Amino acid sequence: VQLQASGGGSVQVGDSLRLSCVISGRTFSAYDTAWLRQTPGKEREFVAAMPWRGDRPVYSASVRGQFFLSRDKAKDTVYLQMNSLKPEDTAVYYCAVKANSADVDKIAAYEYWGQGTQVTVSS
Repeated sequence: VQLQASGGGSVQVGDSLRLSCVISGRTFSAYDTAWLRQTPGKEREFVAAMPWRGDRPVYSASVRGQFFLSRDKAKDTVYLQMNSLKPEDTAVYYCAVKANSADVDKIAAYEYWGQGTQVTVSS
């Protein structure tokens, strides 16, 4: 399974970015997709997840109402729309997938990871 994350960049406070995660080579028919982020010296943090079934994303409290997930199943792509960006959103953002199951917000449950895309928000 390969995941290609893209869309990061350097922006100003209050700007928006949309990250994309393209999934290819999967051998399972249903999968959950998550976005996670990490800053130097800190553990990887769960941001949001799109369960395969139900189409109801799960968000961390820190981004709820600010970030929004969407999915194009036909393209095997999940998008993370990030609005009103703040300096504390600066991180490397990773997408990850796992075969469909519960615990969509459990980082350790994700089996496949993309390479990460840097988001830098400057004041």
